[in-house]
Amino acid sequence: MRVYLHTFGCKSNQYDTEQVHKALEAAGAVVVDRAELADWAVVNSCTVTHVAEAKMRGFVRRLKRLSPGIKTIVMGCAAALDDGTIAGLPGVERVIAGGNPAEVMSAIGLRPPGGEAFGGSRRGARAWLKIQDGCDEHCTFCATTLARGDSRSRKVEELVREAELLAEHHAEIVLTGIHTGSYGRDLDPPTTLGRLVERLVERVPSVRFRLSSVEATEVDDLLAALMVECPERLAPHLHAPLQSGSDRLLKRMGRHWYTAATYRQRIEWLAARLPRFGLGADVMVGFPGEEEKDHSATLALVRSLPFTYLHVFPYSPRRGTAALRLGAPVHPEVVARRSAELRELAAERRREYEASREHQSADVVILERNRGVYRGLTEDYLTVYLGTHRALPPRFPAVLRRQGDRMIAEVPEVSEPEGAPASRVGV
Repeated sequence: MRVYLHTFGCKSNQYDTEQVHKALEAAGAVVVDRAELADWAVVNSCTVTHVAEAKMRGFVRRLKRLSPGIKTIVMGCAAALDDGTIAGLPGVERVIAGGNPAEVMSAIGLRPPGGEAFGGSRRGARAWLKIQDGCDEHCTFCATTLARGDSRSRKVEELVREAELLAEHHAEIVLTGIHTGSYGRDLDPPTTLGRLVERLVERVPSVRFRLSSVEATEVDDLLAALMVECPERLAPHLHAPLQSGSDRLLKRMGRHWYTAATYRQRIEWLAARLPRFGLGADVMVGFPGEEEKDHSATLALVRSLPFTYLHVFPYSPRRGTAALRLGAPVHPEVVARRSAELRELAAERRREYEASREHQSADVVILERNRGVYRGLTEDYLTVYLGTHRALPPRFPAVLRRQGDRMIAEVPEVSEPEGAPASRVGV
């Protein structure tokens, strides 16, 4: 049995696909890198935007054209909300809501492995660890809550065991979920994300942990202290969804737990304590009712905070969400102009931050090597490049410099064989 896997969407989806991968291998199936070699394809879907779903549907059609005999299973968030459109795509044998590996295995005709199934692999220096699923909030634009259901946290000891296994093969573990900052509220007794990370840092000493997406106001003092006191263990990086800098728009979006002011206060508090701080955010453009004054408020907030990157994306109407009742989206030409302004500002802030990091040290984890050039990730979420004839470890110290639009990592001379110059790349 040969199976091809493809993932759309977030890190939680990537984790779910890895779980399926491990289950397939345990059952004796062969996971292949080319669809034309496969008997089955498993496509993990995303429903965040209509573009993501359209790309997934186009991909499934291409699979059938490329390999007429292939059978396809579509799993994930879009599958959970399917109205029959996905099921009717050519080659689709089964549509599976969510990411349960056992259901995928059953659909293929394989027996699911017994015992605990963990998402670790021997591929790459980074791994995902999903600590919770679902969300109890009801943002008016979000279909993910409809697809994933209520928030459900995994037990601390189960996560520690999985992290220990992942640490055998990976240099960095990314903690992910749908509403990561809500971790532990539903457990008995309740706990917090900060306490979980503290336990992981204590029990799994050989890796760097990183938070994926966490609400700014849900970063407690314990998490901040871990970033400040041991950045080699918890990366000083935060992806804190913003969506808008306008309180009026945040209220329409159903994001009731913060305002522009409380978001600003928490980010400024963190930035004042972190010598290095990679800061990113999601910003939505063109939400129904967004006016020029709302866009200006977002630009002003972004200018005032130390962002190092932004994910700017247009509002996408999603079936079943409350935002559909809030009026028509903003005209596409206006959305394009506002998006361009935000992306230009984000690029400017990124260049400023990279310039401030030049000639400073960095803790680099390797992402990939292609044609003799390594691509890596620093603790503060900068992508860096390094060219060397040497085989580098999955994680190593480096010094940063800029070369054109790229950040270059240089391995200090003490890491080289005696008499060798510092490794560097001109790319």
